[in-house]
Amino acid sequence: MLKNRLWANPFVVFLVAAGLVSGVIAVWYFLGDHPVTTVILVRHAEKNIEPDNPNPALSPAGQERALALVHTLGSSGIAAIYATQYIRTQSTATPLANHQGLTVNQIDSRDVAELVRRIKTNNAGSVVFAAGHNNSVPAIIAALGGETFPVIPENEYDNMFIVTVQRFRTTRVLRLKYGNPSAPAVNQQALNQ
Repeated sequence: MLKNRLWANPFVVFLVAAGLVSGVIAVWYFLGDHPVTTVILVRHAEKNIEPDNPNPALSPAGQERALALVHTLGSSGIAAIYATQYIRTQSTATPLANHQGLTVNQIDSRDVAELVRRIKTNNAGSVVFAAGHNNSVPAIIAALGGETFPVIPENEYDNMFIVTVQRFRTTRVLRLKYGNPSAPAVNQQALNQ
């Protein structure tokens, strides 16, 4: 009799229904299919060595590397391209953007948080390409939830990082090489001997 009275109370029925709906929504939210965002990061290609110029253009080797990106990523379904305000990053990304029919979105090289916010807000579930710098690429990976990488050595231009971001799952980072191998670092100590 008490059991029948309990179910006759509209408040109890409402609480049970609300609990069931909340449970279904929670299961869907945590276990449902969430979009995967893939971010492909590279350091700008080789630049001209101009000690008095803070904004040098790409060297011929850098121009060749930028074209290698078209060959490597030309059919990867990239939906957005970002590069910092410097000529070397813009020139690294432009051939790929032209091939994809996209515009290079300019970002401030010091504002990693803004780039990550834009990717997560505007490009969730897409493939994104970004050209950065030897110090900003590792910072972007970390801000996306990936592992910590050291600053890329000055003489390395052939690294490509593919960062896979999916809500409630571990961010994965795949490190690859592309284009011609970067020139090895000159061992100053060996030269002095």
